[in-house]
Amino acid sequence: HLFEATKKVIEETQPDAIAVEEPFVSKNPKTAIAIGQAQAVVFIAGAQKDIPVFRYAPQAVKKSVTDYGGSSKEQVSEMVSLLLGGRDIQGPDDVTDALAVAICHINSHMLDDLIGSSTW
Repeated sequence: HLFEATKKVIEETQPDAIAVEEPFVSKNPKTAIAIGQAQAVVFIAGAQKDIPVFRYAPQAVKKSVTDYGGSSKEQVSEMVSLLLGGRDIQGPDDVTDALAVAICHINSHMLDDLIGSSTW
């Protein structure tokens, strides 16, 4: 189901790139395996449509959004809201996390785009 749902989102949104956060290695091996499998689905779905997939470490995402790689979830959430014009972000923490990864990706490639050397 996840693969079909991912393909549907890609078809509906037609992204230029896909950005994912590298999994945080938790104490629960089953959780880590499930996250890895879900990421594999995203990589395969992106590859099928020739869409580059970029990975970012959790610390890199936090640093990009808050300027500190050890920020708390609350700090990241607050900065994401501020960066998006003070909007109240509704939904689970995953929504804020996804927006933070997108902001990180944009920040990481902004200079490349400005100088014309972007790979996507």
